[in-house]
Amino acid sequence: MDAKRVLEIFKEITRIPRESGHEEPMTQYLMDFAAKHSLKAKKDETGNVVICRPASPGKENVPVLVLQAHQDMVCEKNDGVQHDFLKDPIKYEIEDGWMIAKDTTLGADDGIGIAACLALLESDLPTGPLECLFTISEETGMDGAMALQSGFFTGKTLINLDSEDEGELFVGCAGGVNTMATFRYTKENVKTSYRLLRLRLYGALGGHSGDDINKERCNTVQQMARFLFEEFKLGTVQLLKINGGNKHNAIARETEAVIAVSAERKNGVVTRFEDFVKALSAEFAVSDPGVTGSWEIYKGLDRRYAIDADTAKRLISALTAVHHGVLAMSQDIPGLVETSNNLASVKMGKYKTIEVCTSQRSSVESAKNFIADKIEACFTLAGADVKRTDPYPGWKPDMKSRILKISFDSYVSLFGYEPKVKAIHAGLECGLFLEKFPGLDMISFGPTLRGVHAPGEKLDLASNEKFVKHLVDVVTKFN
Repeated sequence: MDAKRVLEIFKEITRIPRESGHEEPMTQYLMDFAAKHSLKAKKDETGNVVICRPASPGKENVPVLVLQAHQDMVCEKNDGVQHDFLKDPIKYEIEDGWMIAKDTTLGADDGIGIAACLALLESDLPTGPLECLFTISEETGMDGAMALQSGFFTGKTLINLDSEDEGELFVGCAGGVNTMATFRYTKENVKTSYRLLRLRLYGALGGHSGDDINKERCNTVQQMARFLFEEFKLGTVQLLKINGGNKHNAIARETEAVIAVSAERKNGVVTRFEDFVKALSAEFAVSDPGVTGSWEIYKGLDRRYAIDADTAKRLISALTAVHHGVLAMSQDIPGLVETSNNLASVKMGKYKTIEVCTSQRSSVESAKNFIADKIEACFTLAGADVKRTDPYPGWKPDMKSRILKISFDSYVSLFGYEPKVKAIHAGLECGLFLEKFPGLDMISFGPTLRGVHAPGEKLDLASNEKFVKHLVDVVTKFN
């Protein structure tokens, strides 16, 4: 087993559709892989898969080691890019030591973890018994981990391969919950003398709502609301629609709104929007150097009706007021974000509704509940219907972990310096595993990925070499 083989398998995986909730081709690929290599495998009703590799001769008494990755990927693409994630392979390039998908997500989160597991399973490395667990729908609610039944895997030690910084060993993660707000509106006629404008904000980097939430990147949903809030204050404006953001765990990169303004105000609105875009570009010149905006006369077919004025004002006020970003830093681990909220998306829904998705994370359960309460209170005051979905627990660090010591000592032996031992603000399935399998000893590590959950996601190939070398050493030394 080597990094070259892991990369070969990952390249195969990039050709397999595996959007969250549609992992069937990936699940079948895993089952076929097991059959091809005469390995025992099983699949539960949810779609989780376990593939087992027996112990090498002389290693029969070594405890079972579980390696885990998730089957699905976040499917994001740049505006205007023609790509169907349900059937099209990912297009990638090798450039300056990186494997990169420039117009879509790459899916190295967590395809590279899957590839590492499969390379281990087919290898002739001298190891104890291995159980490779592949869960589904991690990115949209950890459905697979939540549905795991007792006995689906038997090992008491687990290595999660869903981390994104080589040289860092993760021993804890944040818990999370999504808060959804639904605004219900009535239609009102667009005034006949009004002019329709389509406003767009785009070019923001976006990124992972856990790993990147502290990077002060532009959230285009909130920034569009910021502009519209001022317009509502200045005078009569009608909102026909607003759409922005996509996944709950991605920072909103693109947002558009269609508004109607009086003929005499049209030029002033356009000028203010152009000035606003310039100011936005200056504000985010470091964190989002590509963020920009544009406007055009709107010529869509749905030009007759707008959202009623009261609902539009409440919606825009709430999107402006709701917290986005870091709320608190950890008092225990320097530099770790403790609590945050991501204003993930706003979408025009069916039956005259507007859906707002937010995602709260915290490594402290009580703080997670408090930030969710704050978000709920904001939208409730704005007259929305609010509900919470997809809660998952955090993973409390165990600094006395045996697999941590093995992994730490292995890294020092291989590379001559100490890895960082950290907790992560992103959500990992480890918290749910621990809840369902008390006493499980866990660690998480992986190669360096950048730009996950956004187009331009890339894998550092040099870090993949080190990751694979480290994983091989840990697995073969585990006893």
